[in-house]
Amino acid sequence: MERSRGRRDAEVPSITSASVPHTEELDGRMKRYALSMGIRSVCFVLAVLAATWLHWLVVALLLMAAAIVLPYVAVVMANAGVRRKGAGPSPFGPEDRPSIEGPRG
Repeated sequence: MERSRGRRDAEVPSITSASVPHTEELDGRMKRYALSMGIRSVCFVLAVLAATWLHWLVVALLLMAAAIVLPYVAVVMANAGVRRKGAGPSPFGPEDRPSIEGPRG
């Protein structure tokens, strides 16, 4: 007669659906924000150069508009969080218990 020592017949949950560690998530958010702010700074400098030296008013206005909108976009991107690569199998499988039925009669 075989005895199972602490073994369960349940399926082991997959760790592929585990979320990214919080420190890695924050690092990614800070990098995305810094990149967006760098692009904003470049847009602002190019807008000033286009307006003063090149006298390209339309280009300067477009670059300035980008420099004004990018902080909002950067904050939204930084707060977006991490997307999961795949949901993977559910660690909580369907329950085998019968559902509660209403009163009969």
